[in-house]
Amino acid sequence: MDDKEAIFNQNIGIVIGAMNHLAESNHSVATIDILTQEAVSTSSIEGEILRRDSVQSSIRKHMGLKIDRRNVDANEAGMAELMVNLYYLYRNPLDKEMLCDWNHMVCNGRRDLDVIGDYRKHAEPMQVVGGSYNKPKVFYEAPPSSQLDHEMEKYISWYNRALSDRKNLPNLAFAGMAHLYFEMIHPFEDGNGRIGRALVEKSISQRINRPALNSFAKVIDQNKKEYYNALKACNHHLDISSWLHYFTDTIIASQEYTINLIKFIIDKSKFFTKYKDINQRQEKVLVRVFEEGMEGFKGGLSANNYQTIAQTSPATATRDLQELVNMGALAKSGELKSTRYWLNLQHL
Repeated sequence: MDDKEAIFNQNIGIVIGAMNHLAESNHSVATIDILTQEAVSTSSIEGEILRRDSVQSSIRKHMGLKIDRRNVDANEAGMAELMVNLYYLYRNPLDKEMLCDWNHMVCNGRRDLDVIGDYRKHAEPMQVVGGSYNKPKVFYEAPPSSQLDHEMEKYISWYNRALSDRKNLPNLAFAGMAHLYFEMIHPFEDGNGRIGRALVEKSISQRINRPALNSFAKVIDQNKKEYYNALKACNHHLDISSWLHYFTDTIIASQEYTINLIKFIIDKSKFFTKYKDINQRQEKVLVRVFEEGMEGFKGGLSANNYQTIAQTSPATATRDLQELVNMGALAKSGELKSTRYWLNLQHL
């Protein structure tokens, strides 16, 4: 684990250095993009799809920045509030009030839960169930509601004590255990996964004394099955080494994703400076492509995509796209109906 901890610490320095070298406007863009990405991804892990633009608008509002007028659903506003809370208030000590406030945010707008903003109260066991409808399989049963005050008091006490124990509990082990132990207690009716992943961000931020800005949820969302299998492997025994190995690799991958995302944001600024003479249709479409992030449109940008975004004719779309290819802004692959276009960031 020592070598992974060294890589982790090195990556922290790279992220801090990259963020410090961004112009003020790009610093805000990078911060908001990472927070938006994490809000959308951590909800996607739970099967809840949030609109990226609505979440981003709400994050900007909570940060006191200029926003457009758009309707934001309650769950989107709640997740945006959680991300901004994590960013600005990471220094605050962990306590029950904070966790219950997070549960309010995560479950914002819900009407199907008996308890929001407090530990679960129901008498029936909290079970994580999988398998088919006819043959359900209980993977894990959390402590009963009657024990939650005691279990969570012990957890919060452990967290705040372990936070300062850097010698015996390195950063990665601390953050990994903070997440795993919380998930094992499963104190809320719903939202435990999102709050558990928020605790990863908080624990690392507190240890490094600045917002961590990891892409933890984004990396997990790309392979949810592996994440749940790693958690499930710790359900019935005390050996958590397999979880910590998984967690360590995932955190390092999330740091590398963040580093690449910051570079992508820098490239975006260079891109629009270099291609400042494009027309309004082309600019509108390219802005939309960049909004899709580093992965871009799934399968690439098509002529039909271009027509829809730019609200233009097939002939104009074809001409605009060819101009962008000729000037080097886009790269082209495929032929006829299979033709796709990709951002060309290689020679900025």
